[in-house]
Amino acid sequence: MGIFFRRLGGFYQYRFLMQQLVTKDIKLKYRRSFLGYLWSILNPLMIMVIMVIVFSNMFRSDIENFPVYLIIGQTLFNFMSESTNQAITSITGNAALLKKTYVPKYVFTVSKVTSSFVNTLFALGALVIVFIVCRVTPNIYYLLIPVILLQEYIFCLGLGMLLAQSSVFFRDIQYIYNAIITAWMYLTPLFYPITLLPDKLRQIVMALNPMYFYVAEFRQIVLEGRMPDPYLIIAGTGAAIFVLVIGTWAFLKTQDKFILYI
Repeated sequence: MGIFFRRLGGFYQYRFLMQQLVTKDIKLKYRRSFLGYLWSILNPLMIMVIMVIVFSNMFRSDIENFPVYLIIGQTLFNFMSESTNQAITSITGNAALLKKTYVPKYVFTVSKVTSSFVNTLFALGALVIVFIVCRVTPNIYYLLIPVILLQEYIFCLGLGMLLAQSSVFFRDIQYIYNAIITAWMYLTPLFYPITLLPDKLRQIVMALNPMYFYVAEFRQIVLEGRMPDPYLIIAGTGAAIFVLVIGTWAFLKTQDKFILYI
């Protein structure tokens, strides 16, 4: 417990550095962009329109309010994909700084995931626009949406820590992970109904795919106007905590060796 509080104290001590890193990442993303932060809204909208045109004829009969169904899955999965891909190079990409001065190494990984989370908060504006256009009726369970976003943030943070430390020792991790992300996307019902999968594969996805938990929770609130199934809440929270513990443990256990490999 004492180690935990010391780590927490160190995290608080470097909170201003964290803030500066997050701000830098966000500014760099939109630097020299004519529309600036508006792209965080326009980009998911344009992708959604293209995907609706492509997939709506396939699934329109099975999925009610397909644009809303699609943009929810797209937004949540894009956050996971962007944050973890940035986290992979968060240590190796700051090798020069880590060699010159002491900075807690986890600060760089946490800042990458956090900056992606901030971008996702901007992108929620696209969801609001789609909800209004598609005449989605708000309900009291919208208050649970921040909980879902927090679940996914914790999950991405843990996965990002695991990937960041792995890529220090195995640089091929980032290329392997790109293939994994592609397979992960198709195994998550983003643009198709879960019932389309064969029974055995559907059971595996519903039991072991954390992104399914978060996407399904969000959709049940918005599209069905009800509280998410208790199973999804428990599974989503459990997956987030489990991955955070594993990722943090692996990161802290190996961080003293980073300097020998970066």
